[in-house]
Amino acid sequence: MEKNGNRLPGRLRSRCPRGARGGSGDAAGGGVGANPRPARGPGQDAPPRGGRAGPGPPPRSARSRGTAAEPALAMRDYDAVTAFLGEWGLFQRLIFFLLSASIIPNGFNGMSAVFLAGTPEHRCAVPRGANLSGEWLNASIPLELRDGRAAPSRCRRYRLAALANFSALGLRPGSDVELETLEQEPCLDGWEYSRDVYRSTIVTEWNLVCEDDWKAPLTTSLFFVGVLIGSFVSGQLSDRFGRKSILFLTMAVQTGFSFLQIFSTSWEMFTVLFLIVGMGQISNYVVAFILGTEILGKSVRILFSTLGVCIFFAFGYMLLPLFAYFIRDWRMLLLALTVPGLFCIPLWWVIPESPRWLISQGRYKEAEVIIRKAAKINGIPAPAVLFDTAEMQDSKPQQQQKAILLDLFRTRNIATITIMSLLLWFFTSVGYFGLSLSTPDWHGDAYLNCFLSAVIEVPAYVIAWLLLRSLPRRYSLSGTLFLGGSVVLFIQLVPTDLNVLSVGLVMLGKFGITAAFSMLYVYNVELYPTLVRNMAVGATSTASRLGSIIAPYFVYLGAYDRFLPYILMGSLTVLIGILTLFLPESYGNPLPESFEQMLKVKCFRNGQETTGVRSSKESPKILMTRL
Repeated sequence: MEKNGNRLPGRLRSRCPRGARGGSGDAAGGGVGANPRPARGPGQDAPPRGGRAGPGPPPRSARSRGTAAEPALAMRDYDAVTAFLGEWGLFQRLIFFLLSASIIPNGFNGMSAVFLAGTPEHRCAVPRGANLSGEWLNASIPLELRDGRAAPSRCRRYRLAALANFSALGLRPGSDVELETLEQEPCLDGWEYSRDVYRSTIVTEWNLVCEDDWKAPLTTSLFFVGVLIGSFVSGQLSDRFGRKSILFLTMAVQTGFSFLQIFSTSWEMFTVLFLIVGMGQISNYVVAFILGTEILGKSVRILFSTLGVCIFFAFGYMLLPLFAYFIRDWRMLLLALTVPGLFCIPLWWVIPESPRWLISQGRYKEAEVIIRKAAKINGIPAPAVLFDTAEMQDSKPQQQQKAILLDLFRTRNIATITIMSLLLWFFTSVGYFGLSLSTPDWHGDAYLNCFLSAVIEVPAYVIAWLLLRSLPRRYSLSGTLFLGGSVVLFIQLVPTDLNVLSVGLVMLGKFGITAAFSMLYVYNVELYPTLVRNMAVGATSTASRLGSIIAPYFVYLGAYDRFLPYILMGSLTVLIGILTLFLPESYGNPLPESFEQMLKVKCFRNGQETTGVRSSKESPKILMTRL
């Protein structure tokens, strides 16, 4: 979730969900002074500008508009005054686990289309009154080549009138009549669907197959359109009306509109409601992330922004196939996925408003009540006076230079970094969501595959976190992307009888791409100067959302060739992994504060003097960031 780190020291930004990771420059061992560099949560895409979520896979920049007039002194005073609370008391543990738990429904709502819009095997229905013998009834569906094997056609049948005549004359199919010469017709009487995997889905409910098969991936794409819209508005709403109220409002939107979907009478109604669910799903994640990073102390924030919200998102993702396995009807499955949202209602009386936000609104007394209550929960006596409100109100915010989107393209070097970053976010998002949504197409059980796809994200997040702390960014990113892309590309070479190996390669590919996705946000933050950092992260995050919107159509290509989605996703991921090597290395360098201090793209580097980056000794205001 993206946040205006330039205004509230110590805050983080993260993406998990999907869409969606990593450590923050603030919390992960270095700090960024007055310009904290947030972490992107693993599993969810960094939020588009102005708006992780994860799966993950993650959301809009949670910009603190309410803090625009917030005195910098006030926030320094806040950190100092609340230091007596400690970092990991009972109050902080409650906030950590309750807010992380509130993310769990985001995991199964974000990926629910995998089962709600699942497409079972199908063939044209033949009405009982067709007057066909048993032989002609079995031969009424023509065969077609699919994945190298002959299979019954899903969208065509032989013309029933002709078959009825042959049946009445006593002719036999194959011996008396050459079937290949017969005229074919579309499925005029509907379809017969296999019940082996799904009892019912929206596909079987409204026949979203053959000429209408484009509607199923469009349903998923429009969900991610809702995610994009929600990521734009959630941060602004929470800045205006408060974190807590918007958190529970967006939870209600996600839960309430999911419940309304159960009563959908048409595909159009279901899809519009699904779009609104997407808006609530990401907004809930964004605001929960903001609230947690504002309440928790510095040493706890990195755990909350990475191993907290993102792993809990993965837990929700793991619950999805478990629910779907035991509930094969899509309406009952939706009901089961809606119920957990009701358990969040009691949290209203436990989770407080953000004291930082209250201070930014001049509501010092309310903030003081919350802090004193936290001290009581932790069993720590609070000072008699917490805030010098007169000093805070007299503090004036510093004027900041304004930047525009075109500043991301102001020079050849900056434009190259921006374009490469946009492509990096876009294709990584396509790979992450493409693999996540394609689990029913893998060999073996669709439910087990989906569960494994969720489980593999947990070690991916942990590995990404460790890589960010100890190794250069370019090589870590390029290595994980190359790993993910190359193994996915290799799937087409695996013999058809080695199904376990194919699934294992897909899982390894998901691991690599998820780990890369979780590192993107931190790397992106370190490339750009303070003036345009939020804008750059927002632009690249938007590219990530666009990638998630088109990802369902990559999966859709599997209807024409089973390996085509993997060939495309693998090739693009390997390509972007190689391209990453040409980006500048930010590990161990001070965060740039101006365009002149931006590192050069590798092909532009002409020695140390061309980078324009001063050492930390020459620029004492720039603190080193080591993750």
